[in-house]
Amino acid sequence: MRLINTKTLQLEEFFGDQIPEYAILSHTWGTPKDEVSFKDLDSNIFNHKAGYQKIRYLCEQASKDQLSWAWSDTCCINKDSSAELSEAINSMFQWYQHANICYAYLSDVPSTGKHDTVGVSKPEIPPQFHTSRWFRRGWTLQELLAPEDVIFFAEDWTCIGRKQSLQKLVSDISGINKGALKWPWTISGYSVATRISWAARRKTSRLEDRAYSLLGILGVHMSLIYGEGQNAFQRLQTELIKLSDDESLFAHSGPNILAENPEAFIFNTEPSSIATALPRSTQNKPYSITNMGLSIEIPLL
Repeated sequence: MRLINTKTLQLEEFFGDQIPEYAILSHTWGTPKDEVSFKDLDSNIFNHKAGYQKIRYLCEQASKDQLSWAWSDTCCINKDSSAELSEAINSMFQWYQHANICYAYLSDVPSTGKHDTVGVSKPEIPPQFHTSRWFRRGWTLQELLAPEDVIFFAEDWTCIGRKQSLQKLVSDISGINKGALKWPWTISGYSVATRISWAARRKTSRLEDRAYSLLGILGVHMSLIYGEGQNAFQRLQTELIKLSDDESLFAHSGPNILAENPEAFIFNTEPSSIATALPRSTQNKPYSITNMGLSIEIPLL
């Protein structure tokens, strides 16, 4: 894992239990040419880019929080290496989960007008917070769920509030259960259908990322194949079948056994009730995808 030194803005790589405490950035990307890349930071040529301000403020805020290291997806991953990119995407949920603090930067939310210490004042929530692009992007879902402590910042890096204090509002905006926001370690206890439904209205720039951005949330590790299109989501479901006996995976609105996309998991009621409604004796029956389709044993209700 590469981290940015918050004093020097230099990159350093750490492994295993040698990884120090760090802050992590959650944001929506601008155009790739405006973001500070791994090559930019590694060659120390980046302060002319628009994305430099995000990196600068990330490091300044981390320093204020007594953290010497920070992480951003724009510049801490060498995306020219497919192997490194695959490892990073498969590890990203854990990186957000293990961060001391996550700064969610909402570039389309205007200043709160409050420059007080984070967590001390309670500024008025700008109405643009409810419609921020940050709540509609695929990758920011795990960045909201995984860290225990998330602080939201407006476009000028004034504090909007913390995830815990804004729990009801964030739940209403995102459609995520309040318990999952309050206790991140309980996420794996929610049904597969519920967890996929949280991503159903979110978008990604690459079609495959609709599946890849769910890997950590669903506890799946798999290789990345950019160019496979919606087959990535099919492959994700196939991997889930190997790992889980959660039958809510099949509780979607699509015409086939496996859903074509996360939108098939948009529900008017809580999808986890489908699994809990089944008699206990039937819940752990094994099932599998064969060359002739789905092999499964279910009760008639």
